[in-house]
Amino acid sequence: MSLSIPRPDCSEEEWKTRVDLAACYRLVSLFGMTDLVSNHISARIPGTEEILLNPFGWLYEEITASSLIRIDVAGNILHNPHARYSINNAGYIIHSAVHEARPDVGCVVHTHTPAGIAVSALQCGILPISQSAMRFADIAYHDYEGVVFNESEKGRLVADLGARDVMVLRNHGLLACGATVAQAFNSIYRLERVCQIQLLAQAANSPLIQPSAELVRLSNQQYAGNKSSLGLPATPLGEMEWPAMLRLLDKHNPGYEQ
Repeated sequence: MSLSIPRPDCSEEEWKTRVDLAACYRLVSLFGMTDLVSNHISARIPGTEEILLNPFGWLYEEITASSLIRIDVAGNILHNPHARYSINNAGYIIHSAVHEARPDVGCVVHTHTPAGIAVSALQCGILPISQSAMRFADIAYHDYEGVVFNESEKGRLVADLGARDVMVLRNHGLLACGATVAQAFNSIYRLERVCQIQLLAQAANSPLIQPSAELVRLSNQQYAGNKSSLGLPATPLGEMEWPAMLRLLDKHNPGYEQ
């Protein structure tokens, strides 16, 4: 993987963000979390109020670092290398809302997977019935208001998200955010698996074992501490795995860094 910067107007920080974001798009595709050309993953260019989004109409598996479109949170297009593609309006509204309200967020991932949408339509939402689910003990929920074309929804969306990192968009899908692309990818991957596990358990038509609230809190705290590697300092969830994810991508779908 090369981090050489092909454009003189692109900073080193922006190019690294572009490479990581392009990799995230392709990883989401590799793990089967895409919806044709729909959905978006955004990343903030460090130290700015500018974000990167995909050209609407490209498959996730096609995204490269240089193909990403740079906009500001007000929706102004600052750099678009495409004559026939631009950004999707609903994607802009959802992602810019989070980036504008949460300066701690470097990346936002939104998906429309069958498992995620199915759980979003359940009144119970996500249940803490698996160890993975207990990582997300505090999950935000946002009620469906139609396709997100109305900018007035931005305020309600970020109010529902609050300071949390994951949210279920009712009757719609999943959203995860993180300080880095690596952390956001890890959260959406785990949240997706949580939904799959829950649906499998519920489909068995047998009583579910509900761990106590004390156990859920303990497990959540253990995840937050992330002290799983003996002799090594704790790192935010997703950071340790990211180099391995890039190696996996280099093997199965290289070229994202172009």
